[in-house]
Amino acid sequence: MSLDRLKRGRGPVMVKTVAGTVFLVLISSVYSMVKIQKRGIDVGGVVNPTDQVLMAKHLLEATLMGSILFLSLMIDRLHHYIRELRMRRKSMEAVKKQNRSFEDGKVEETKALETEVSTLQEKLKQLQSELEVKSKEVNTSEANAAALSKQSEGFLLEYDRLLEENQNLRSQLQSVDSRLSRSTSKKNT
Repeated sequence: MSLDRLKRGRGPVMVKTVAGTVFLVLISSVYSMVKIQKRGIDVGGVVNPTDQVLMAKHLLEATLMGSILFLSLMIDRLHHYIRELRMRRKSMEAVKKQNRSFEDGKVEETKALETEVSTLQEKLKQLQSELEVKSKEVNTSEANAAALSKQSEGFLLEYDRLLEENQNLRSQLQSVDSRLSRSTSKKNT
């Protein structure tokens, strides 16, 4: 109900403005990541720790903004389906009321109304089947949103693990480098 009220009046303009702003922040983060990567390639493939931290920050920002945009899209679609489902239920109740009134109607009109009742019952069955389909779509969308949220968390954990492993490998490489430089300097003297 509150989403219905929000979508009336100035609500859509405000939501579109916020979504546009979040999208611009996402694009800015992606652009900054690309710029840091190019800078690392130009230097010779070595990225300094400050750039690594900035890269991680921009990656997390981009992930957050993308998730927010995706989830807001999912919420909007779910709201649309729920509103449509509510309208279908109201029309189904109206059809049921008409069906009851026709059954209680006059005896002279019974034959003519029987055909109309049968068409209304077919429409009722069609609406019920559409209601089931829409309910399944809503459930599927909710399950997809939950799965994508879990997958996003898994990606973040994997990213943190890989970042730590990268740092360890860099420190090992630097220690091997320093040993090699010491050994070559001893051989030269």
